[in-house]
Amino acid sequence: MKAVITVVGADQVGILAKVSGICAEYGVNVLEVSQNILGGNFAMIMLADAEKCNVPYSDFIAKLTEGGNALGVDVRVTRQEVFDAMHRI
Repeated sequence: MKAVITVVGADQVGILAKVSGICAEYGVNVLEVSQNILGGNFAMIMLADAEKCNVPYSDFIAKLTEGGNALGVDVRVTRQEVFDAMHRI
């Protein structure tokens, strides 16, 4: 299963490292990353392969949310098929 991970918040050092580190810790492979700084705000979208996630998917999401909260950024995780359906015109 693939997941879309979005991160938005005030720009600071370590956001990409924290999110990708959590992915690595739980066996989730980051496939693509797009990030930008928009008016001092950090915005990132990651596509990740969670097939080999070594904990329940809900635990992985909770850990990413916890990591985002520690940095003061909003982290959202959505299954790719749900993300695609939500953004279909």
